[in-house]
Amino acid sequence: MFQLRLCLLLFLSSIVSLQAQQPKTYNSSEIYEAVQKLNVLGSVLYIAAHPDDENTRLISYMSNEVKARTAYLSLTRGDGGQNLIGPEIRELLGVIRTQELLAARRVDGGEQRFSRANDFGYSKHPDETLEIWDKDEVLADVVWTIRTFKPDVIINRFDHRRAGKTHGHHTASAMLSMEAFDLADNNDAYPTQLEYTATWQPKRLFYNTSWWRYGSQEAFNKLDKSNMLSFDVGVYYPSKGMSNNEVAALASSQHLCQGFGRLLQRGSQQEYIEFLKGEALNDSDNIFEGIDTSWNRVAGGKAIGTILKSVETDFNFKNPASHLPQLLEAYKLLQSIEDEHWKAIKTKELKTIIEACTGLYLEASANTPNAAPNAVVNLEMEVVNRSTTNIDLVSYTLSALHTGVTKNMSLVSNQKLNFEESITIPSNSNYTTPYWLNKQSTLGMYSVTDQNLIGLPETPRAVSVDFNLLIEGTPLTITKPVVYRYSKPDKGELYRPFEIIPVASARLSDDVYIFENDQQKDIEVTVKAGKNHIEGYVEMAYPNDWQVYPKKQRIAITNKGDIQKVIFTVIPPNNQSEGLITPMVNIDGEVYTDEIIEIDYAHIPYQTVLMPSKSKVVRLDIKKQGNNIGYIEGAGDVVPESLRQIGYDVTVIAPEQISPENLDDFDAIVVGIRAYNILEDLVFKQRFLLEYVKEGGNLIIQYNTNRGIKVDNLAPYDLHISRDRVTDENAEIRILEPNHQILNYPNKIDQNDFEGWVQERGLYFPDNWSKEFTPLLASNDKGENSKEGALLVAKYGKGNYIYTGLSFFREFPAGVPGAYRLFANLLSAGKQDEASLKN
Repeated sequence: MFQLRLCLLLFLSSIVSLQAQQPKTYNSSEIYEAVQKLNVLGSVLYIAAHPDDENTRLISYMSNEVKARTAYLSLTRGDGGQNLIGPEIRELLGVIRTQELLAARRVDGGEQRFSRANDFGYSKHPDETLEIWDKDEVLADVVWTIRTFKPDVIINRFDHRRAGKTHGHHTASAMLSMEAFDLADNNDAYPTQLEYTATWQPKRLFYNTSWWRYGSQEAFNKLDKSNMLSFDVGVYYPSKGMSNNEVAALASSQHLCQGFGRLLQRGSQQEYIEFLKGEALNDSDNIFEGIDTSWNRVAGGKAIGTILKSVETDFNFKNPASHLPQLLEAYKLLQSIEDEHWKAIKTKELKTIIEACTGLYLEASANTPNAAPNAVVNLEMEVVNRSTTNIDLVSYTLSALHTGVTKNMSLVSNQKLNFEESITIPSNSNYTTPYWLNKQSTLGMYSVTDQNLIGLPETPRAVSVDFNLLIEGTPLTITKPVVYRYSKPDKGELYRPFEIIPVASARLSDDVYIFENDQQKDIEVTVKAGKNHIEGYVEMAYPNDWQVYPKKQRIAITNKGDIQKVIFTVIPPNNQSEGLITPMVNIDGEVYTDEIIEIDYAHIPYQTVLMPSKSKVVRLDIKKQGNNIGYIEGAGDVVPESLRQIGYDVTVIAPEQISPENLDDFDAIVVGIRAYNILEDLVFKQRFLLEYVKEGGNLIIQYNTNRGIKVDNLAPYDLHISRDRVTDENAEIRILEPNHQILNYPNKIDQNDFEGWVQERGLYFPDNWSKEFTPLLASNDKGENSKEGALLVAKYGKGNYIYTGLSFFREFPAGVPGAYRLFANLLSAGKQDEASLKN
């Protein structure tokens, strides 16, 4: 049964993955559901802090059962978390999680919004959160979302009354929602927004509560629920062949980088929302009580509603095109109403339904996935009318051209037409990249100054085609973004977004270069051509106390997409130093300093991210003992590469390779972050690792979450992992055992080594351990008791068992010198005694 359910989940996930890549088409059931939604003029906004915070059961229920226009406002893009599927962290992780949210919304039928808040990592109190975020700017963004989305009802995921009892981002999201509810209709609040939109007052605000808020199901059952509404969100949808819970599970399973893939769920399940603010309900279970959600809501809408209700009541599943006269009549009436908000929303929905009913297929595919400004791109337009409806292609207008291309052609039923056009990408075109990454961000905020971009999930596509049609004599324009369509023998037809890229880009081979002594290093720069025939040179920007040779390197690349690698010799100063280096590519007097980063996962569309090409160079004062390191990889960290940077010979050990004979030759074994949470084989291999320590080995375990640990005995002695963490990266570190070997050999560790840490000190510290362990460090966030579980060491047999919750996986990519020095000491544990014996 487990295998059957898993196969079903994988099958459904593969369908969603496929749909994430190619244009959406609709079957009869989906058209009918779209007509049902077309007849509901009500909106729900769900608000929380991160990707994965949203309750997909409730979002799906509101969208698919209630048929309301439903959106999720995630204040952040989840940039501060971990990545279980790849190496991307921080900004790039935010790009992935943004797309995973969009993938989830494609499943549950919701829309997606964001604020400019940057997920800086775990926060213990909303006061800290709102200080690091710019509270006024994030509040402005929530107000902006309310004013533009115009929800009738807002539902908070979290409780605004629980400051200090849960993640600070969570509580802050609810607090900001409560405040924005009152400000959105105030003309004096954020008046510059009113140049683009109008004030809006939602009808009521709820909190999506549950038993976990009260500690247990028993406590929740005893609670007075007179101020709550409940919904059975387990309703079954015959048109989908799935229940709401199955849809919701499939939606949340799109959060793959967070390990949210899960089995589908079925059966009755209650969801509760607590009334917080606004117009109270009068013993009703209808969240829209007092709101007319029919077409009568808008002046001139009654006639439209009469037509569309008839379509819904008598829907022809065998031939949806039979409804086109009614749909076109409703479309013409819709263009005359004065309510611009509902006019825009319902026009878009109605055009999609009309297109779907005709089986009309419109596509504009480029002959290349990307192009630079001023480049010529060939487009192939495909137009097919797969119905007997009278449709004329009057013209099409390309966004890169000032004039349209006249066609005046009748589209004969099921006869494909292909047209070829060449366009020149305008010289002033913006490059394709997430808009929130265009400017330097702060720890807590992304910088976005264009008000119309704020809140959008992704950057609007720059190149599109308007197909100007006459459908049964009614003018209709349908816009399609230009895509790149191609195929692979082992995968079939594939799609990628068409993207605009620079003439040249440059990439350094590593994000951080660590110089363990004053010896020079050769650093490789890869230049990639964004068009054919580029010539120029590369030079480096670097700190004043460093040297780079040669000053320039010539480049000449014939074909677009090809690369040329050049080598610069970097000479560090004699003393400890750090700074940034940047390659600068000069082509015809234009200097290009950005790197193109490509993100390619099957469950989300292909992503191109343009970011400054820069790497940190660090001249370390560091000593090492031992060289041969074995590494058991966990959840997407870059620790192996970082250790190689400082001269270690690192061998990645697959779990199935863990055996006594394969471990004996290593000076130390390091287990990657969360390995004991995700590697099933460690259940059988742990005894070999502990035996390795007993026989004189050095084993370093990096942090694991306290839930879902695969082994019964994580350590040779009692060790309990908690949720303790120190989130302030500047929190004082107190050295508990200043004379301990690990803090003195081969590097003397002091307070200076804990300067410049990023995001946090560490996480999931042990809070109880046996007497065999020695805690070496203590720290705590403001107002909390001392946490002493960041670094624990125990002798076991002849070797050393080390557990650390310090966030080395964040500090290494940031080039923090002290983190490298301390980790070198961990790897050298016990080696001082060996060196003494040799001497």
